[in-house]
Amino acid sequence: MSATPLIQQALGPAWAHLGDVIRRHYAMTPLSAEHVCVHGAMHEVHHAPWAALLMPFGRLVGALVPHTGTDVPIEVHYRCRADDPHLYWDRIFHFAGRAPFHFRSHMEAAPSQGGEVIEFVRFGIGMRLAVSAEDGALVFRDKGYIWRIAGLRIPLPLGLFLGTAYVEERPDPTDPDHFTMKMLLRHRWFGDVFRYSGRFRLGSQ
Repeated sequence: MSATPLIQQALGPAWAHLGDVIRRHYAMTPLSAEHVCVHGAMHEVHHAPWAALLMPFGRLVGALVPHTGTDVPIEVHYRCRADDPHLYWDRIFHFAGRAPFHFRSHMEAAPSQGGEVIEFVRFGIGMRLAVSAEDGALVFRDKGYIWRIAGLRIPLPLGLFLGTAYVEERPDPTDPDHFTMKMLLRHRWFGDVFRYSGRFRLGSQ
């Protein structure tokens, strides 16, 4: 099993083109107990009003943030585990007047697919993501959804309802320890379904 960080495996030589702050918080060794935490605030957490219809499914699989707000404090924990080579995420949103909301997932290398990872939530629901380094930023682009069951990966047409995802983490040119991020789920007919964006600091605050 490779000791190379998961995102570095996916990017190959392009890893060197990422900004330093991006490499630092993804440089965890698979099959270790390494942990990185970033703190920040989401300038906006938004979903379209009709997206409330998707929330029961989102809550079931743990894939969607059910609340909206501005200037939402957040911390994101990235972890490796000693018993598997995956990368684990725990995004903790602190919406005013509500209990902290955890959005948990994990990433795996895509079998026989260079430049791709799969992000899984509950019940084996996953999103295939193309990974690239663009002007120092780490960019993930949606390549479709799958359901992993009984060793099979079955394509799911969830994009018909959720749209297509785009995620980026970009170094902040004003501070070497900060980066910005944004996530967008955009439907070709209905526009933005979900989006959030914010600024983070690597390390404790």
